Amino acid sequence: MTMEIYQSTIAAFDAANAEDPNKEVAGGKEYPKELLYAQRMTEMQERYAPEASEAVKLAVRAQHIQRWKIPRNTYPMDRQGYLQWRTGLYRFHAETAGCIMKKAGYDDAMIERVQAIVGKKGLKVNPETQLMEDVADLVFLEHYLTGFAGQHPEYDEEKWIQIIRKTWQKMSPRAREFVLAGKVKLPEPLVPLILKAVRE
Repeated sequence: MTMEIYQSTIAAFDAANAEDPNKEVAGGKEYPKELLYAQRMTEMQERYAPEASEAVKLAVRAQHIQRWKIPRNTYPMDRQGYLQWRTGLYRFHAETAGCIMKKAGYDDAMIERVQAIVGKKGLKVNPETQLMEDVADLVFLEHYLTGFAGQHPEYDEEKWIQIIRKTWQKMSPRAREFVLAGKVKLPEPLVPLILKAVRE
């Protein structure tokens, strides 16, 4: 597979995410929210697993592709609705990534491989899917846990410990070691809570 096809696909993923009407500020600069997320995913993947396959690198960049097109409120606002929304998103992200890859010139085998990763198929048994899950969890801890905490001032310590443990359980031993070795910039105010959650 030529580097040219890979690079044009990454550029097309980024162009699709650049359409996000939602904005986020990082380092004093405003970005389309999902474009920033995709770039953070790639940056973390390169830090955590620079040896990752081409399929993983593509999947990492496309994991949330055009997520804003399926808002949470298009499904019932209960636990069942949340699970249906997540499943719908996995399918949507996989299909969107696959269409872009096909246009760029990838063959069906590579497209299916990336779609399996983006669609979270075989978590815990497909090492490529697990690698993308690790990257997503590391990005959540470094970049999004603080914002999530700000949205839920009603959560007590016990609830936070549950949330952090759920994330921890999805991660491989390698990803856990990466966090404990201090290779992820954890939000300072939450460090004691995170360590309590993962060490108990």
